[in-house]
Amino acid sequence: MSKSAATKALSRSYAGERVLTFLVGLLALLGGALALVVGAGWLGEFRGRRPLLDPMAVDWLGGHATPARIAAIVLGVLLFVLGLRWALRSVRPEPRPDLDLDTTEGAELVVTAGAIAGAVQADAEQLDGVSRARVRAVGSRTSPALRITLFLHEGTDLKGVWEDLDLRVLTRARESLGVDVLPAAVRLELDTSQAKRVR
Repeated sequence: MSKSAATKALSRSYAGERVLTFLVGLLALLGGALALVVGAGWLGEFRGRRPLLDPMAVDWLGGHATPARIAAIVLGVLLFVLGLRWALRSVRPEPRPDLDLDTTEGAELVVTAGAIAGAVQADAEQLDGVSRARVRAVGSRTSPALRITLFLHEGTDLKGVWEDLDLRVLTRARESLGVDVLPAAVRLELDTSQAKRVR
Protein backbone atom coordinates (compact mmCIF):
# COMPACT_ATOMS: atom_id res chain seq x y z
CA MET A 1 0.00 0.00 0.00
CA SER A 2 1.46 3.34 -1.01
CA LYS A 3 1.83 6.08 1.57
CA SER A 4 -0.15 8.57 -0.56
CA ALA A 5 -3.09 6.17 -0.88
CA ALA A 6 -3.19 5.56 2.86
CA THR A 7 -2.98 9.28 3.53
CA LYS A 8 -6.08 9.89 1.39
CA ALA A 9 -8.03 7.57 3.65
CA LEU A 10 -6.92 9.36 6.81
CA SER A 11 -7.82 12.91 5.89
CA ARG A 12 -8.25 15.37 3.09
CA SER A 13 -4.97 16.54 1.63
CA TYR A 14 -4.05 20.18 2.14
CA ALA A 15 -0.57 19.85 0.65
CA GLY A 16 -1.15 22.58 -1.96
CA GLU A 17 -2.42 25.06 0.62
CA ARG A 18 0.50 24.30 2.94
CA VAL A 19 3.07 24.76 0.18
CA LEU A 20 1.57 28.06 -0.97
CA THR A 21 1.30 29.36 2.60
CA PHE A 22 4.91 28.37 3.24
CA LEU A 23 6.11 30.18 0.10
CA VAL A 24 4.17 33.35 0.95
CA GLY A 25 5.53 33.28 4.50
CA LEU A 26 9.07 32.67 3.23
CA LEU A 27 8.85 35.64 0.83
CA ALA A 28 7.52 37.85 3.64
CA LEU A 29 10.33 36.71 5.94
CA LEU A 30 13.01 37.38 3.31
CA GLY A 31 11.49 40.80 2.54
CA GLY A 32 11.47 41.73 6.22
CA ALA A 33 15.04 40.52 6.67
CA LEU A 34 16.18 42.56 3.66
CA ALA A 35 14.43 45.68 4.99
CA LEU A 36 16.09 45.14 8.38
CA VAL A 37 19.53 44.74 6.82
CA VAL A 38 19.14 47.87 4.68
CA GLY A 39 17.63 49.92 7.54
CA ALA A 40 20.43 48.94 9.91
CA GLY A 41 22.95 50.28 7.42
CA TRP A 42 24.72 46.98 6.88
CA LEU A 43 24.71 47.66 3.13
CA GLY A 44 26.03 51.21 3.61
CA GLU A 45 24.91 54.27 5.55
CA PHE A 46 23.74 56.11 2.43
CA ARG A 47 21.56 53.22 1.27
CA GLY A 48 20.00 52.94 4.72
CA ARG A 49 19.01 56.64 4.73
CA ARG A 50 17.44 56.63 1.30
CA PRO A 51 13.61 56.80 1.13
CA LEU A 52 11.64 53.60 0.69
CA LEU A 53 10.64 54.60 -2.83
CA ASP A 54 13.75 55.44 -4.81
CA PRO A 55 13.49 58.95 -6.38
CA MET A 56 14.72 57.57 -9.69
CA ALA A 57 12.00 54.91 -9.62
CA VAL A 58 9.38 57.55 -8.74
CA ASP A 59 10.56 59.73 -11.66
CA TRP A 60 10.43 56.74 -14.03
CA LEU A 61 6.91 55.86 -12.91
CA GLY A 62 5.85 59.48 -13.39
CA GLY A 63 7.18 59.44 -16.94
CA HIS A 64 5.48 56.11 -17.73
CA ALA A 65 2.27 56.54 -15.77
CA THR A 66 -0.08 54.77 -18.21
CA PRO A 67 1.96 51.54 -18.59
CA ALA A 68 2.58 51.49 -14.82
CA ARG A 69 -1.15 51.79 -14.09
CA ILE A 70 -1.98 49.05 -16.59
CA ALA A 71 0.67 46.75 -15.10
CA ALA A 72 -0.61 47.46 -11.57
CA ILE A 73 -4.22 46.73 -12.59
CA VAL A 74 -3.25 43.50 -14.37
CA LEU A 75 -1.18 42.38 -11.38
CA GLY A 76 -4.02 43.22 -8.97
CA VAL A 77 -6.59 41.31 -11.04
CA LEU A 78 -4.23 38.33 -11.33
CA LEU A 79 -3.62 38.25 -7.58
CA PHE A 80 -7.37 38.56 -6.95
CA VAL A 81 -8.18 35.65 -9.28
CA LEU A 82 -5.44 33.46 -7.76
CA GLY A 83 -6.59 34.27 -4.23
CA LEU A 84 -10.23 33.58 -5.11
CA ARG A 85 -9.30 30.28 -6.73
CA TRP A 86 -7.22 29.30 -3.70
CA ALA A 87 -10.11 30.15 -1.34
CA LEU A 88 -12.66 28.20 -3.41
CA ARG A 89 -10.31 25.20 -3.60
CA SER A 90 -9.87 25.24 0.17
CA VAL A 91 -13.61 25.29 0.99
CA ARG A 92 -14.94 23.02 -1.76
CA PRO A 93 -16.42 19.70 -0.68
CA GLU A 94 -14.12 16.72 -0.77
CA PRO A 95 -14.73 14.69 -3.97
CA ARG A 96 -16.45 11.34 -3.70
CA PRO A 97 -15.06 9.38 -6.63
CA ASP A 98 -16.97 6.73 -8.53
CA LEU A 99 -15.14 3.54 -9.52
CA ASP A 100 -14.93 2.30 -13.11
CA LEU A 101 -15.27 -1.48 -13.01
CA ASP A 102 -15.47 -1.88 -16.80
CA THR A 103 -14.39 0.74 -19.33
CA THR A 104 -15.29 -1.29 -22.43
CA GLU A 105 -17.08 0.93 -24.92
CA GLY A 106 -20.78 0.17 -24.92
CA ALA A 107 -20.55 -1.92 -21.75
CA GLU A 108 -19.30 0.60 -19.21
CA LEU A 109 -19.89 -0.28 -15.58
CA VAL A 110 -19.49 2.40 -12.93
CA VAL A 111 -20.09 1.98 -9.20
CA THR A 112 -20.94 5.26 -7.51
CA ALA A 113 -19.21 6.38 -4.34
CA GLY A 114 -22.56 6.34 -2.53
CA ALA A 115 -23.15 2.70 -3.50
CA ILE A 116 -19.68 1.70 -2.31
CA ALA A 117 -20.13 3.49 1.01
CA GLY A 118 -23.64 2.10 1.47
CA ALA A 119 -22.58 -1.50 0.84
CA VAL A 120 -19.60 -1.29 3.20
CA GLN A 121 -21.74 0.43 5.83
CA ALA A 122 -24.41 -2.29 5.64
CA ASP A 123 -21.77 -5.00 6.06
CA ALA A 124 -20.07 -3.19 8.93
CA GLU A 125 -23.34 -2.77 10.83
CA GLN A 126 -23.78 -6.55 10.80
CA LEU A 127 -20.64 -7.09 12.87
CA ASP A 128 -21.04 -8.19 16.49
CA GLY A 129 -20.73 -5.26 18.84
CA VAL A 130 -21.33 -2.58 16.20
CA SER A 131 -24.49 -0.53 16.72
CA ARG A 132 -24.07 1.67 13.65
CA ALA A 133 -21.46 2.71 11.14
CA ARG A 134 -20.61 5.66 8.96
CA VAL A 135 -18.64 5.12 5.75
CA ARG A 136 -17.34 7.52 3.14
CA ALA A 137 -15.58 6.73 -0.13
CA VAL A 138 -12.65 9.08 -0.77
CA GLY A 139 -9.51 9.18 -2.87
CA SER A 140 -9.72 9.12 -6.67
CA ARG A 141 -11.26 6.97 -9.40
CA THR A 142 -7.99 5.11 -9.88
CA SER A 143 -7.09 4.71 -6.19
CA PRO A 144 -10.21 4.69 -3.99
CA ALA A 145 -10.08 4.61 -0.21
CA LEU A 146 -12.55 4.33 2.64
CA ARG A 147 -13.08 6.37 5.78
CA ILE A 148 -15.00 4.27 8.32
CA THR A 149 -16.42 5.20 11.73
CA LEU A 150 -17.79 2.36 13.85
CA PHE A 151 -20.00 3.06 16.87
CA LEU A 152 -19.64 0.20 19.35
CA HIS A 153 -21.79 -1.12 22.18
CA GLU A 154 -20.33 -0.89 25.65
CA GLY A 155 -18.14 -3.88 26.49
CA THR A 156 -17.47 -4.85 22.86
CA ASP A 157 -14.37 -6.93 22.09
CA LEU A 158 -12.29 -4.46 20.07
CA LYS A 159 -9.90 -7.11 18.75
CA GLY A 160 -12.80 -9.20 17.48
CA VAL A 161 -14.43 -6.24 15.76
CA TRP A 162 -11.12 -5.30 14.14
CA GLU A 163 -10.53 -8.82 12.82
CA ASP A 164 -14.11 -9.17 11.54
CA LEU A 165 -13.90 -5.81 9.83
CA ASP A 166 -10.72 -6.80 8.01
CA LEU A 167 -11.62 -10.41 7.18
CA ARG A 168 -15.31 -9.98 6.36
CA VAL A 169 -16.10 -6.40 5.40
CA LEU A 170 -12.93 -5.05 3.77
CA THR A 171 -12.03 -8.33 2.08
CA ARG A 172 -15.51 -8.54 0.58
CA ALA A 173 -15.29 -4.92 -0.56
CA ARG A 174 -11.95 -5.53 -2.29
CA GLU A 175 -13.22 -8.66 -4.01
CA SER A 176 -16.46 -7.01 -5.11
CA LEU A 177 -14.69 -3.97 -6.53
CA GLY A 178 -11.91 -6.01 -8.10
CA VAL A 179 -9.08 -4.09 -6.44
CA ASP A 180 -6.04 -5.53 -4.71
CA VAL A 181 -5.60 -2.56 -2.38
CA LEU A 182 -8.35 -0.59 -0.66
CA PRO A 183 -6.89 1.70 2.04
CA ALA A 184 -9.21 2.31 4.97
CA ALA A 185 -8.98 4.67 7.92
CA VAL A 186 -11.03 3.24 10.79
CA ARG A 187 -12.27 5.20 13.77
CA LEU A 188 -13.85 3.43 16.74
CA GLU A 189 -16.25 5.24 19.05
CA LEU A 190 -18.48 4.22 21.95
CA ASP A 191 -22.13 4.66 20.97
CA THR A 192 -23.67 7.07 23.46
CA SER A 193 -26.82 7.80 21.44
CA GLN A 194 -28.89 5.63 23.79
CA ALA A 195 -27.68 6.98 27.09
CA LYS A 196 -29.32 5.61 30.22
CA ARG A 197 -31.58 7.90 32.19
CA VAL A 198 -30.19 8.86 35.58
CA ARG A 199 -32.71 8.47 38.41
